[in-house]
Parts: sequence; C-alpha cells; structure tokens
Amino acid sequence: MATNSDPKLPDLHVTLIEKTIVKATDPPSEPKLITLSNLDLLSGRFPVSVFYAYPNPDSAPFPSVLATLRSSLAAVLRHYHPFAGRLVPGPRPDEPQILSNNAGVEFASARATLPIAALDLHDLAASLDRGLVPVPDSAPLSVQVTSHPCGGFSLGLSFDHAVADAHGFTLFLRAWADTARTGSVSVEPDHRRAEAFKPRSPPRFGPEIDRMLTSCALEEILNLPQNDITLKRLYYIQASDVQRLQRLCSTGECRRTKIESFSAYLWKILASAGGGGAAAACKMGWLTDGRTRLSTRYKDLSNYVGNVVSMALGEATIEELEAASLPEVGEKVHRAIEEVTNEDHFNDLVDWIETKRPGLVLAKILLGRDGPAVMVSSGQRAAVAEVEFGYGAPAVGTCYSLIPRLGAAYVNPQPSGRGDGSWVVFAILWPALAEALESDPERIFRPVTAEHLGLSRSDSGQS
Repeated sequence: MATNSDPKLPDLHVTLIEKTIVKATDPPSEPKLITLSNLDLLSGRFPVSVFYAYPNPDSAPFPSVLATLRSSLAAVLRHYHPFAGRLVPGPRPDEPQILSNNAGVEFASARATLPIAALDLHDLAASLDRGLVPVPDSAPLSVQVTSHPCGGFSLGLSFDHAVADAHGFTLFLRAWADTARTGSVSVEPDHRRAEAFKPRSPPRFGPEIDRMLTSCALEEILNLPQNDITLKRLYYIQASDVQRLQRLCSTGECRRTKIESFSAYLWKILASAGGGGAAAACKMGWLTDGRTRLSTRYKDLSNYVGNVVSMALGEATIEELEAASLPEVGEKVHRAIEEVTNEDHFNDLVDWIETKRPGLVLAKILLGRDGPAVMVSSGQRAAVAEVEFGYGAPAVGTCYSLIPRLGAAYVNPQPSGRGDGSWVVFAILWPALAEALESDPERIFRPVTAEHLGLSRSDSGQS
C-alpha cells in the first residue's frame, strides 16, 4: 500500500490485469548480433523509466486504447528492432551485445484505484513506485498501460540505457505515436552502432577523462551503498520564473541559456545545503549530447538511436559559491559545459574507450565517489505533447528512475504538458537539499499539484 506525502490524498493500489509479449510485425528475417558502440559503454546499463498521464482519452474505452497501443507498438518495432531483442554477453567481459531476435517487448495492462488528478505526483514514491511504472525483466523495453477511474490512462515505460540514450528513446516514442495516429513513421532510425564512432590514429586523450570515469558492473549501479539520496520528487517551475532566472543570471555582455541560469541557481542552493564547512567542495555535473558536436567527422547523427552522451563537471567551494553573484556562478556553469560541448572532447572520449577497453563505464560522480554532488540532465528536447496516440496529449510526461538511490542528486528539467514555457523537474534528492529548494523564499521549485498540470476536479472524479 502506498503512503502519500500529502495526507489529504488517498492511497494508491494498482492491480495487474495481464502481461504479454509484443513482437514486431514483419521483423528482419534473420536474428543478428549488434555490437554496442564505444559510447554505449558509458551508459553503465542504467535502467531508465518514463511516465505519461492521459486524463481525457476522448471517451475511448480502455480495451480500445490497449488495442491501439499494442498494434502500433508491434508495427513500430519493425523499425526499432533492438528494443524487441535481448542483451546477451559479448566476447569481451562487461561488453554485452544486442541480440536482435524479435523476442519481444514486455507489455502489461493494469488497473489503478485513483484517478489521475488524485495521484501524488510530487512524492513519486507514493505513485510511480507503487505499480505505475514497470520493473524491467529480461527485455530491454517494458511497457505498462494503466486505466484510471476518471476514464484516463497512464503509460509507464522502462528501458535499458545500453540500447538508447534520452534522444534515441525520444525518437522511438515519437515514431510509436506517429504510427498509432497515421500508420507509419516519418523518419527512419539510424542503427549504425559499432560502426558509428572510430578512434583516431594515433588515439589521444587527456587525464581529465580518467578523473571523470570509472569501470563499473551493473550490480554496482543497482546496489549502491546506503545513503539518504532517496527522495523522488516532481516540481513545477512557472514560465515566468524560468525567464526570471535567465534575466537575473545574464549581464549586458552575455545572455545565459535557460539551463545555465537554472544550474547557477541550483548550484547556489546546493552550497547552502551541502554541509561540511566553507572549504568543502560543492560539485555539479551536466549530461551533454554529442550528436551535433560530432557532425563534422560523421554524417548526420540526428536520427541515431544509440548513446552519444558525455558529462561536464564543475567544482567550487561552498564559500566561493555563497560569495559569488548569480551571474558569476552562471559563468562557472558556462565554462564547465563549454569544455565538453565540442568535437575534440567526444573524439577524446572515443579514443579513451578504444584504448582502455574498460567494459561498462559510469561517471564517478554518479557512484558517489566524489562526495555530495548534483547531476543535471536537461530534458528540454524530451517529447511530451508529441507522445500523442490519438487520445489527446498527455497532461504530464517525466523521466523517472526505479533505482532506490543514487550516489549523487539528480535533476532533470523538462517542458510541462501545458506548452506555455513552464517546466516540470524530476529530482532525486537528499532531505536537506529538498528542504533548501522548497523553503527558498524565491519559490522557484514548487511541489507539483494537479492544478499545475491543468487537471480539473472533474479529472479526479470529484464534484
């Protein structure tokens, strides 16, 4: 039974109705082994989840929704066949391969006791952790469709990060929705994988990559040491506050991006909640997409499904951050991100992996080996309104994680379903950091409510 953080909200129960396997229609004729690319190994095989809620499916009965989603999923898997395969051991230790054999996607249907507007979407452990997001089994993709008493439905998905990064999975989601509405995909995915990124001759890289990355096994990720980075929260940031942060962080000479401005604010809040004294290190990290950075060496990567992600790291003392103005912290953010958002960095990364063959790799900061830190992963290009299967756009879409804890706090700002420039922010936090964000007088981070998502009382079944 779920216990909500808001005592006014009732508890959620989810009952599994059926669990089946959906296979691709007209799949490739022969199974084939797909070798992961060097950049795929950086994912650490992190399991990733996403969640969407559809409060008004145009009065479509739930069996009809299920039939549409199941048949369109089978059709789109023909184009995205790695999701219907299996991860199998490769010839090198800790370097799995994708067996594209159309073993199928795990597809479950379920029934929830609460309408969508009554879900506790601030304390996600009281909702998403309680049966609305599938726990992956053997397949690289698991899907669950859940009916709600309001007549709406929710969609939870979990996928293996080795198969795709956020950009690649967004391509899949858009293609699935397109297939449900129109019967076809508008763009064919790029599945080059191991052929995609080649080392230079001779390979070359600097010591900063050794300082950033470490080999790790999947078991290390799933069984991190005990810590208190366990709170899973969803926040709402008004469009006016997004714009205000950007205005406050910018100067007459330099206009900061929205993510840089958001990160500068977050870094200063982190300094107030970090503890350890004025000289203690206060660290931030940013996940960055390399598709546009590698475009001069490789052909267009915009439809590439595999992983093309690296990380920027920034470090300052609590004393430095507290004394600095928001534009000064914004400059620190900008410099840190600028160091990795270039072709040389991604080429160095490819050379490092090919030279060392470290197996699965993850940033030390995410394993908690660098002390208290926050990782920012921008979901500004995430699909929300586009994940529309013919039943209206979702009221909310967010990434999620079923992992009990991380070694660092994680924050992912994404566009809200309102389409007005406001954000929803998924966060995994420790209690002191959550308190600092929620008690800040600026009230940037607001615990998300049904009203923030445009959900009415009628959506909750109340009158």
